[in-house]
Amino acid sequence: MNGFTDIRRGGWVGQLPPALVPYALLARLDRPIGAWLLFMPGLWSLCLAARGVWQGIWLILLFALGAVVMRGAGCVVNDLWDRDMDAKVERTRGRPLASGAIHVPQALAFLALLCLIGLGILLLLPWAARILGAASLLLVALYPLAKRVTWWPQIALGFTFGWGALLGYAAASNHIISWGSLFLYAAAIFWILGFDTIYAHQDRADDTLIGVKSTARLFGQQTRAMLTVCYAMMLLLLLPAFASFGINQIGYALLILPAALLGWQVWRLDIDDPARCLALFKLNREVGLALALAILVGRF
Repeated sequence: MNGFTDIRRGGWVGQLPPALVPYALLARLDRPIGAWLLFMPGLWSLCLAARGVWQGIWLILLFALGAVVMRGAGCVVNDLWDRDMDAKVERTRGRPLASGAIHVPQALAFLALLCLIGLGILLLLPWAARILGAASLLLVALYPLAKRVTWWPQIALGFTFGWGALLGYAAASNHIISWGSLFLYAAAIFWILGFDTIYAHQDRADDTLIGVKSTARLFGQQTRAMLTVCYAMMLLLLLPAFASFGINQIGYALLILPAALLGWQVWRLDIDDPARCLALFKLNREVGLALALAILVGRF
């Protein structure tokens, strides 16, 4: 492949036995940014709701492992749905299913293994979290269909990736829901809508040719304004979430750190530069960690 791709065959993945490399690529283990971003809403919720240091550490470890496993499962589902379209897009044609390195029965077996591991992690959580965790599987299964029927598939990803905000609260409190977790979930949805629109600009030209819908195509040159609205809404929704959990004034003040990183993305955006779009997308890991820091400092 001579065109732009974000597949990374080197690094530690390249040191695996050759037979395992396609499965690592299928689960996106070469690109952990997706697992980081899936992990972040749960991390925020756990930092807000954990009832002690040791409970918080235990749940954070479980959620981190769960994010890697379930992100991998979600990627398998996505690539099963999209294998024909992926073969037509420069960035994705090297994916294992699109390239033929893995066939559908093998992918289904791998998916079953990942789901079994995810189930084992879920059974270690309280009953309220088990219910929400099971409910999230419907979102994981349906998300890949969104790009076929709506210009807003990034909203569908927001509902899916942001689910950790609800799941983390349930795991820490053993209650299904609260106003604070709902505000946090809504903030996560706007955040994900923004950063996944940046990500989608990498494929905008190919998506136009094959008819795949996205907010990148919908907003085009107006993406900077769209991001401004999304990120402003995220920050505004964090305020009642913080209030609900009793965050102190220092925590509110530290919101300036994620806000600055979000503003940098808006300022530096170039929708015609795939490499820059990818770099700005990846910067959202630091946004998530900065927000977690604000929460931790604001609680104590």
